[in-house]
Amino acid sequence: MDYRYGSHTVFKIQYHFVFVTKHRYKVLKGDIGLKVGELIRHLK
Repeated sequence: MDYRYGSHTVFKIQYHFVFVTKHRYKVLKGDIGLKVGELIRHLK
């Protein structure tokens, strides 16, 4: 696991993205979803 250390702390940052739309419409689909997924994985 990848932990970060401060002078008096140890922490691990994780992200959870939530897109709330009317009627649970899928926002990230098709090419846009693939590109966003690629960008998020690149940030790791």
